[in-house]
Amino acid sequence: MSPINKAVMASICFAALVAVVESEVALHDGKTTIFSGVEIVLTTIFAIEYLARVWIAAEDCRYRGARGRVRYMLKFTSLIDLFALLPLFLGFLGSEAFLLRLFRLIRIMRLAKLGRFSKALMAIIDALRDRKYELAMSVVIASVLLLVSSTLLYIVEGDGQQGAFGSIPRAMWWSIATLTTVGYGDVVPLTGIGRILSGATALLGIGLIAMPTGILASAFSDALQRERQRKSD
Repeated sequence: MSPINKAVMASICFAALVAVVESEVALHDGKTTIFSGVEIVLTTIFAIEYLARVWIAAEDCRYRGARGRVRYMLKFTSLIDLFALLPLFLGFLGSEAFLLRLFRLIRIMRLAKLGRFSKALMAIIDALRDRKYELAMSVVIASVLLLVSSTLLYIVEGDGQQGAFGSIPRAMWWSIATLTTVGYGDVVPLTGIGRILSGATALLGIGLIAMPTGILASAFSDALQRERQRKSD
């Protein structure tokens, strides 16, 4: 990895760290000028890197000319780079609490730029693409279980607990918490049949979590093996 890429990666991590530290009022009060100066420097670094990437994109025949560069700028990775420039300009819009929180969130989301520089991450993404059909099937099964369990609890508990189970969408909150084995306990069935269905849903949730976990573990293993093989060749 080139020194320039290492410097950009360090800037990305530093920007996220600054955003986290700045959220603490005790550390931020009285130091607004310092934080603003750091943000200007970081945004300048990211802007120079972004413009340089757009400029050299013409080295690839697919991105030559004005249209080619626009096509490059519309790529997902390029949009992430452009997204990283927004915090400084967003800060000029106002000081409302919502805008400040959004401002800090976007600064932390700059970590997404690291994906461009990580070969390991790209290998994992490729492995996930290879498992997209299995993962899609897991999503379909999870959606069906969510709908069925929510509907059943709506039928059984809806009359007694209108606030929690008075509709299928309301019952979905309980179903999500149960299928994911989180179990907040803020909403619980009271009838005997409801508790039986709740227990069955919880057991199904264990299998529901295990299925994508196994798929992802296999995908990560394949990615690591390919990376080791590439290094050994």
